[in-house]
Amino acid sequence: MKPLLALLLSAALAAPALAAERYTIDARHTFPVFEINHLGFSTQRGRFNQTEGEIMLDVAARRGSIDVRIATASIDMGLDDWDKHLRNADFFDVEVHPTMTFTSDRLVFDGDKPVAAHGTLTLLGVSKPVTLEIANFRCGTHPINKRALCGADVSGQIKRSEFGMTRYLPAIGDDVRLLIPVEAFKD
Repeated sequence: MKPLLALLLSAALAAPALAAERYTIDARHTFPVFEINHLGFSTQRGRFNQTEGEIMLDVAARRGSIDVRIATASIDMGLDDWDKHLRNADFFDVEVHPTMTFTSDRLVFDGDKPVAAHGTLTLLGVSKPVTLEIANFRCGTHPINKRALCGADVSGQIKRSEFGMTRYLPAIGDDVRLLIPVEAFKD
């Protein structure tokens, strides 16, 4: 009877470790986009073209973690001169801060779907708590390569001044809206 009890106990303790699944962000389908007011006349949009990271999901236990790294030099506003300006010390200071990160170990679930991620955004060497909303979360099989894939639309808002990015305030808005399509393949 003791070997059976030991086997059941070890299986119960191992089950949570086996339930979490690791996903690697698909850099070809994950482009963080931001929107910011420009001189009170329009909303300008830009994106970052190089994103990498991992997502751990344990849907049954309703928990997970996120670790995302974005190359700040990959900023893309659609114009080379504008990109160069945003890479300098006035904004992203990519020579000193080549990466911005978002890490989270607290996901909020509604049933079996994550709907928010509470975490820390590090930008220009400043780390602040940020909550990102998760919508349209879906997992399935990729129709072309037949690999397990999860995707979602993530959004949030930050104040750039809280991270030390104050150049041209208030003419260039302080509120930055984040819109992030994310796809990640199961490892």
